[in-house]
Amino acid sequence: MRSDTKHFLCSIEDGIATVQLNRPERKNPLTFDSYAELRDWFRDLHYDDSVGAVVFAPNGGNFSSGGDVHDIIGPLTEMNMKELLRFTRMTGDLVKAMLNCGKPIIAAVDGICAGAGAIISMASDLRVATPEAKTAFLFNRVGLAGCDMGACAILPRLIGQGRAAELLYMGRSMSADEGERWGYFNRVVPQDDLLKTANDMARRIASGPQFANMMTKTMLAQEWSMTMDQAIEAEAQAQAICMQGQDFHRAYHAFVAKEKPVFQGD
Repeated sequence: MRSDTKHFLCSIEDGIATVQLNRPERKNPLTFDSYAELRDWFRDLHYDDSVGAVVFAPNGGNFSSGGDVHDIIGPLTEMNMKELLRFTRMTGDLVKAMLNCGKPIIAAVDGICAGAGAIISMASDLRVATPEAKTAFLFNRVGLAGCDMGACAILPRLIGQGRAAELLYMGRSMSADEGERWGYFNRVVPQDDLLKTANDMARRIASGPQFANMMTKTMLAQEWSMTMDQAIEAEAQAQAICMQGQDFHRAYHAFVAKEKPVFQGD
């Protein structure tokens, strides 16, 4: 997997990829280039077995302030409809790539997490925050609809329809405490413990059965649009596939030998 990225920071160690936006002096806004490179990176991740989990980390005390006012918002006001739709589809493709990358993603949220930055945290599988985290789906405050990059589909599933509606209609910040109480954040930890907590979670996931984790992530996304009967049948097929894998056999033999299984992702 590529770690020599141009428009964001990326490091890969022991099966864990750490991703950071790299404009801390401006609270890490996204640009056209960083959107596109993140989309392509997450698309490629689906085909790489060397990474078992991703940590999307803050930089300089902030997660991301969203689309850059000067580099994105300004140019958008000069675009025609075809150009605007190309942009909004491209940003949505980033979320699709995150949902379909096959690897669990942990968002480690600190400070400002707004606009598209909030969407990135929302599209992650797990979220850890500091008490200083302020998450805002602020599209309404810049004259846009709250239905951006899948927010109206995903956010209600995380925190409920009424709470999602409040955030999307008002564009206000959700505090870390609210986010934890509402189920948005899996946990809130002191700032000094944020990356350790996220990395511990990523390490535990990456050391697990990678193919089975991919299947879990796939089912979590695909079952949104299934009936209950369809979901149960899809899970029956997915589990039968996993039962053919060597990790299932390793777990059984380790249990019989009273040892801890060492999964290899096949």
